Amino acid sequence: MGQEPGPPPAGRVPGCQGAAAALRLPKQGLSADPVELETTPEVVDHVAVATLYGEPLFQLPQDLYIPPDALEVFLEAFQGPLDLLLYLIRKQNFNIFDIPLADVTAQYLGYVEQIRTHNLELAAEYLLMAALLIEIKSRMLLPVRPRDDGVEAEDPRAELVRRLLEYERIKLGALKLDELPLLGRDFWRPQVQADFSAEPRYEDVRPEDLAQAWRELLARAKLHQHHKITREQLSVREHMGILLRRLQGQRYLGFEDLFEPVRGPQVLVVTFIAMLELTREGLLELTQAEAFAPIYVRLGNRQAEAEAAY
Repeated sequence: MGQEPGPPPAGRVPGCQGAAAALRLPKQGLSADPVELETTPEVVDHVAVATLYGEPLFQLPQDLYIPPDALEVFLEAFQGPLDLLLYLIRKQNFNIFDIPLADVTAQYLGYVEQIRTHNLELAAEYLLMAALLIEIKSRMLLPVRPRDDGVEAEDPRAELVRRLLEYERIKLGALKLDELPLLGRDFWRPQVQADFSAEPRYEDVRPEDLAQAWRELLARAKLHQHHKITREQLSVREHMGILLRRLQGQRYLGFEDLFEPVRGPQVLVVTFIAMLELTREGLLELTQAEAFAPIYVRLGNRQAEAEAAY
């Protein structure tokens, strides 16, 4: 036989789907019954009792109405009717395969009545399980009609036992999962800020394109040639000797034959001055058969006499 129904466990009030019963708490302390705030202090230790539009209030308005259920505390206890029913069975050490429905139903209805006194909406799902317990209890009181095949009739509690065992396995599995290390609760994933921006990958260059680029580079280089100009040391006296040496052993030479245009205008000017200087000194003679005829150069009489005497 079962034991007498006792009060709910300390700190636990049966509720529905993760939330137990709602308790209305007065300002003076905790209580299961609604209590209205009869008096409120005007100033509480010079501490703001509220904030209205960003401004602190150190005194409550005289016409402020606080309803009895202004403060509700939800205590998590049972995750639904199966959780409550399993708790009652395990607490009384009942055999789950042979549930004493009379005792369990009485305790279950007592808990449901506590829920209904606080919040009727929370008791809806629990009332459905209470109706199922009463139905099973009634079926057990009815006489069992023997079956023709001789097989014993199924126990009315079998389906409830199956649901309780399945729920217990799931609950134990959930507890084991909750004991495992949880990201964000037991450990944190290390993070390193790194720049993984992908570098652009270009296509391979063909040899023909590389050769064309090289030719274009050479063509541009030719447009930017650098010239270093140095001043050549030219001597009129030196070129006078050059002219005399070229005319030695020659009867005459053409005027153009004595000049080298490839050496530049500076050399041409110095050579021409040297020729005029030799002509002035009588060492060279310039002859021309007629106007606009070719000009010829030959050694002068002084130079010819000097060579003959030598």
